[in-house]
Amino acid sequence: MIEFQAVRKQYANGTVAVEELSLSVPTGTVTVLVGPSGCGKTTLLRMVNRMIDPSSGTVLVDGTDVRAQDPARLRRGIGYVIQQAGLFPHRSILDNIATVPILDGRSRRDARARAAELLELVGLPAELAKRYPAQLSGGQQQRVGVARALAADPPVLLMDEPFSAVDPVVREGLQDELLRLQGELGKTVLFVTHDIDEAIKLGEKVAVLRQGGHLAQCADPDELLAEPSDDFVTSFVGRDRGYRRLSFVHANGLVPRPVPTVELGSTVGASDGWRLAVDADARPRGWLEPGREVDGELTEDALVAGGSLHPLDGPLRGALDAALSAPSGQGVVVDADGASLGVVTAEDVLALLHQHRAAP
Repeated sequence: MIEFQAVRKQYANGTVAVEELSLSVPTGTVTVLVGPSGCGKTTLLRMVNRMIDPSSGTVLVDGTDVRAQDPARLRRGIGYVIQQAGLFPHRSILDNIATVPILDGRSRRDARARAAELLELVGLPAELAKRYPAQLSGGQQQRVGVARALAADPPVLLMDEPFSAVDPVVREGLQDELLRLQGELGKTVLFVTHDIDEAIKLGEKVAVLRQGGHLAQCADPDELLAEPSDDFVTSFVGRDRGYRRLSFVHANGLVPRPVPTVELGSTVGASDGWRLAVDADARPRGWLEPGREVDGELTEDALVAGGSLHPLDGPLRGALDAALSAPSGQGVVVDADGASLGVVTAEDVLALLHQHRAAP
């Protein structure tokens, strides 16, 4: 869908932002451009919608040279999401989202109806429609920015560090929301970030750029972590790439073992070992320390926080994190409803990894 053919961008002062770069972005996939500041990521992205024209080379969208198209019409057919959303402060949320369909000639009524559908699609309540951007949180504004980019149903979506200005918890939620939307819509997404963790989580392909606009490596996340092309890529993906790669190893064969449990509201005596406290639906609420006696009914005030939880069908990284973050050293495995299925330890994860490596 998007192809860069030997593109170069040199400014009048002699600065070279992108150097003879060739890259293909497959249709219906998320490709992430990642690299240090000043490596040409945003310059490359903006070549797609002609906010920047290359000094030489060709940028194709669906086989057509973008320079052969009217810039305004080209941009209306490409979704564009930037940092801090870039919403119009004097327009309501509904009218912000409806902007591009109206410019494309749709009636205001139809455009607003489409905007209302998109609010629901990006996980925002309908009552926000009449508010203004200043009345929304940063995370909500970013969701509106995504909805506006999708309003004309563009085949291509450009995203320039869209989640970098929000806090880590909101950022993770927005990343998950983007993956959900992509699963439903299947857009061709070109995403820019400086965060390798975000790149690995979101990208089906990750293109690492070095200073001077050179493409250092383009690969799927697992290959990038397993076989970095040179010292620069090795340094950029980080020394903990082995741990990160566990995100791509499924936990098939990791069998939860039984764990002693106590239910909130019950009366419990002392015990020599850790016990998992659960609610009436068997969902984990925390741990009861060895030797801890409780007067009366067991409440959450008596518990130690339990660490992360590992979904049964999740990757090994989640299982290892659950084990390492739990005060008992036992990671709790849960089903789709959040009910406890048992526990695993870091030793269990390492043993399974050993089996994977020994397998022919």
